[in-house]
Amino acid sequence: MSGDHRFISQAVLKAIADRVVPEDVWPSATQAGVLAYLERRAEEDPASWAKLIEPGLQAAEAEAEARYVRSFAKLSAQEMDHLLYDVEQAKVKGWPVSPKLFFDTLVSYVVEGYYGKPEAGGNLGGKSWEMIGFRPGPVSGTKTPVEEADLPQRSLDQLRDRYDAVVVGAGAGGSVAAAVLAEAGLTVLVIERGSWLNYGEVGRDHLRNHRISKYGHNTGPALEGHSRTIIWPGGEERITAPFEGDYHNNAMTVGGGTRVYGAQAWRFHPEDFRMASRYGIPEGSSLADWPITYEDLEPYYDRAEWEVGVSGRGSAHSGRGKRGRNYPMPEFPNTTEVDVLAKAAAKLGWESGPVPLLINTIERDGRPACGRCGECVGFACPTNSKNGGHNTMLVRALATGHCDLICDTLVERIETEGGKHATGVRLVQERAGVIQRRHVQAGHVVVAAGAIESARLLLNSASDAEPYGIGNRNGQVGRNLQGHVYSGAYGIFDEPIQDGLGPGVQIATFRFEHDHRSGVIGGGLLANEFTRLPLIHWYRALAPDAPRWGIAGKETMRETYLRTSQIQGPIQEIPTPESRVRVSAKVKDRYGLPVAQLSGGVHPESLRSSAFLGEKAGEWLHAAGARKVWITRAGSGLSGGQHQAGTLRMGNDPSTSVTDPTGRVHGYDNLWVSDGSVHVTNGGVNPVLTILALAFRTAENLVKQK
Repeated sequence: MSGDHRFISQAVLKAIADRVVPEDVWPSATQAGVLAYLERRAEEDPASWAKLIEPGLQAAEAEAEARYVRSFAKLSAQEMDHLLYDVEQAKVKGWPVSPKLFFDTLVSYVVEGYYGKPEAGGNLGGKSWEMIGFRPGPVSGTKTPVEEADLPQRSLDQLRDRYDAVVVGAGAGGSVAAAVLAEAGLTVLVIERGSWLNYGEVGRDHLRNHRISKYGHNTGPALEGHSRTIIWPGGEERITAPFEGDYHNNAMTVGGGTRVYGAQAWRFHPEDFRMASRYGIPEGSSLADWPITYEDLEPYYDRAEWEVGVSGRGSAHSGRGKRGRNYPMPEFPNTTEVDVLAKAAAKLGWESGPVPLLINTIERDGRPACGRCGECVGFACPTNSKNGGHNTMLVRALATGHCDLICDTLVERIETEGGKHATGVRLVQERAGVIQRRHVQAGHVVVAAGAIESARLLLNSASDAEPYGIGNRNGQVGRNLQGHVYSGAYGIFDEPIQDGLGPGVQIATFRFEHDHRSGVIGGGLLANEFTRLPLIHWYRALAPDAPRWGIAGKETMRETYLRTSQIQGPIQEIPTPESRVRVSAKVKDRYGLPVAQLSGGVHPESLRSSAFLGEKAGEWLHAAGARKVWITRAGSGLSGGQHQAGTLRMGNDPSTSVTDPTGRVHGYDNLWVSDGSVHVTNGGVNPVLTILALAFRTAENLVKQK
């Protein structure tokens, strides 16, 4: 590109940026430093910048010259806005690139710089956050920075040749299993595919986290060498990267999803365990009853709540199953939003109550109460008050002296004898560019890698006795993948409804869970949402007809950020056998292992339930006094994500399930599964407490086999 063209492009870029976010009493885009962020985008994605943004900037300059016989930067604000409106509406002709794609992309870049984290370039001094009322950090007086235990790790050559139990995965289920087994005196090896990431390494990037991962994520796996594939409706197999939605990534790090989760700690409803008996089996579904009941699991729910640590009010949400005692910590104090929504629920005749959370509301186990920051879900906790596998059960396991932890290591296969007995695992890792492997013998193997990777591991562990994978004689491994379909609504209020206090999600209703009057199967939860990052507000929470750029767009952000409430929740999904995990015949990972191949979609009954609860979310917001309400709709694509479950479901019949009611793979005496894979259905709530409870139960059953 010639020097003149580069100079012209930079002038046009600056002028457009300042029309996307103009100056008023608050800084414009360039005054806030957005040009530094745009330079970063150009460096990170030079191909897109060269093929789309640069040609678009030059075309905008040419358009200005043609219309006004002046360069773009010399136009009046009104002339610039009129020209940009025509570009947005694709009313310009003869451009070398799509004018709308150019405009939408550049607007999103400018907005990302203006409302993103100051460290990314743009938003100097956090002025845009101050403008809209976003407070990222903990409340004043909270002790920071975070204090975390430095978990001891082993290298390949430091491992024993044999362990009583090998646990694959250090997430919710794996950490519980490790603690129970180690405290029972067994020698335990925990193998984590991801890294141990301290608080600073997880980071605070508002565009690379588990709530919005536009350019990457913050917890692994690495973007290169860890792909999956997705089968599109037409049958095409497409490679998907770890930060893309089709990957259905859960955090791959010590602690798994609990490192960055929102920490809602719901029990499943008693009826969740007998869905087929209650509703029948919809056509095209694999809906089934669990082989255990709520009463079987209740003692383990109690144990998870007390040993991992849940805050809440045990008397809330009556009718969701008996409980032995209250939660160990009280619920969070009410916010303005909670008070408003509670009054509206009462007016509608709906029971509502607090949301139980795996977050400290008082000091516990030497870790402080929540600092109520605005960056809870998607990030590591700045006060170490969020209770996950990494800072509760895994710490206990390692403290016994019986447990070893190795990170950045993949289990490439489970070794078995005759399809009846697991003998050990084969490990692989890369250090300084060199791939190393090792075999470790095991008395028991506990698979806890998450529903997708656990199924992949069993499929990749085929043997002469089981040529299609461990436990897959009847073709059930990998089937019935499910997560949660969400639906809900947004509402804008005349007065601020947000206090800016995290975690945000604090009030819920189960009025439409297993309600025979609703006409839907299962139903689910409706609750207010977590505190929103400013960029999530711009991308997802602006009204469909709201201006997104110009002075009107800036005013919209300023006026709606604290005045917008969101109600949403997961619904009880109807599993299908064709929503599944297989292994790709074409694509391999960095170690030469077939990657997970995902396929399938959401059952129509799930979409019907989702739409119904979305309408009820809107009704709740209207009753609360929202002046404008709009409903969100769920898509029909495959469901999984951070709530992934079901691929190794438990059951009494080996022809329709993979594990028995204790979590042991059918036909094996020492191979267990301790994650959401065993879920027959996934409830109308977040599943982590059920994963924890089942892990306690499965590990207890394993100990009895000593």
